[in-house]
Amino acid sequence: MPTDSTTQPLPAGLRHWTARHPGIGMAVSSYALVESGVLLNPLLPQDDAVLSDVEPTAIVLTNRHHLRSAGDIGGGRLPVHVPQAGMWDLEGVDLDLRPYADGDELPGGLRAVEIGALSPDEFAVHHPGLRALAVADGVMRDGDGPLATFPDHLLGDDPDGVRRGLGQAFARACDELEFDHLLLAHGEPVVGTGREDLRRFALRLAGS
Repeated sequence: MPTDSTTQPLPAGLRHWTARHPGIGMAVSSYALVESGVLLNPLLPQDDAVLSDVEPTAIVLTNRHHLRSAGDIGGGRLPVHVPQAGMWDLEGVDLDLRPYADGDELPGGLRAVEIGALSPDEFAVHHPGLRALAVADGVMRDGDGPLATFPDHLLGDDPDGVRRGLGQAFARACDELEFDHLLLAHGEPVVGTGREDLRRFALRLAGS
């Protein structure tokens, strides 16, 4: 049975693993909703036993850049749910792409939450039952370090404005949603204190 690499385990219904992304040369995080078989931003490791006891049924991406191993799972036939605002960049991709928008219900009991600011297709997905919020690229951390944003050169022409926008969006999500676990696409998940940590981080960003 694979184990999470967090110091504190995620709930049994959530599976976390990391794999080295060949494009950026760094480890990234992926997740599975074990009972429903929904995969979040999946990048398969060389040892794909991480999903040996999970029957994948669907893939959910929190932005268009997280296609990762979607074409290698389930013979490339699984539905891949992508933010509508990012579909333009996936034209010609031979997968079952299914666009979603803010507030849409997604497989596995997930609901889409628009974040924006960094890009129009920057989204999070919320699972109230598992008390988890999975995010895209608006917040990351180095391993299990503090929450951060990517460097200025990856935040567009107005990095300070992007950070303020992200802070406002994340603060709103913390006000409106109940969750304990913050599932990062870049960095280890924050287990148990995800909402509190994201709220503090958002307030710093909003005032930047």
